[in-house]
Amino acid sequence: MRILIVILTLLIYNTALADSTNDNNSQTNSSGSNTQITGGYTSTTTNNNDGQTNTTTSTTTNNSTTNGSDIPVNSANAPSYSAMSQDVCSMGISGSLSTLGVGVSGGKHIRDLNCERIKLAKVLFDFNMKIGAVSLLCQDERVFMAMIMAGTPCPFEGKIGAEAIEQWNKYDIERPDYETYISKLETRSQIDEELAEIARQEEAKRIAEENAKKLHESKKEEEVIEEKKEIVENPIINVHD
Repeated sequence: MRILIVILTLLIYNTALADSTNDNNSQTNSSGSNTQITGGYTSTTTNNNDGQTNTTTSTTTNNSTTNGSDIPVNSANAPSYSAMSQDVCSMGISGSLSTLGVGVSGGKHIRDLNCERIKLAKVLFDFNMKIGAVSLLCQDERVFMAMIMAGTPCPFEGKIGAEAIEQWNKYDIERPDYETYISKLETRSQIDEELAEIARQEEAKRIAEENAKKLHESKKEEEVIEEKKEIVENPIINVHD
């Protein structure tokens, strides 16, 4: 019995040693590592059972294509500009530009002159300085032209109405709409010349028609005179039986 136990022990020990000695399998595992298959992979399995042979072959091919740049573009954020008070006549402008590796941003406040003009005119009007308020608004070209078209010209150094019109016409270079005013004068002058030419042509046509009419009437008078003269010189004598 003891001899049988010793023989079994030796057989198990030799079997374990043989398996460890002939083992050619190795495995490497790193935490967090991934392995990407970039080529072809082929595995073959052969099973021999009871004299039968089964062969299974599988092929796996993985292709990976990436287009575009892998370098991210830096972002540039435009700063925020705002008017925190309603009494501030300004507006904020900002912008940004981002390229590969460089990003630039900036901004500033810009005065709103039209807003300032309206607020100052309102303050003058509240102080009962109505002419001063109107004069301040008349610094705007649109207001100045509107006042002229309405027949209520903007004040000129204390003068209003017709006297203001005379001064504005005399010192027209001081008008806020001077360039528009000069362009308008040139256009009106051209139109006046065209209308004058049309009037001259119509007058010449009228005179020509009148002359033709007079000539026709003169010819008729001459014909009548000739007929009368012919009758006098050659009277018709009627002879009765």
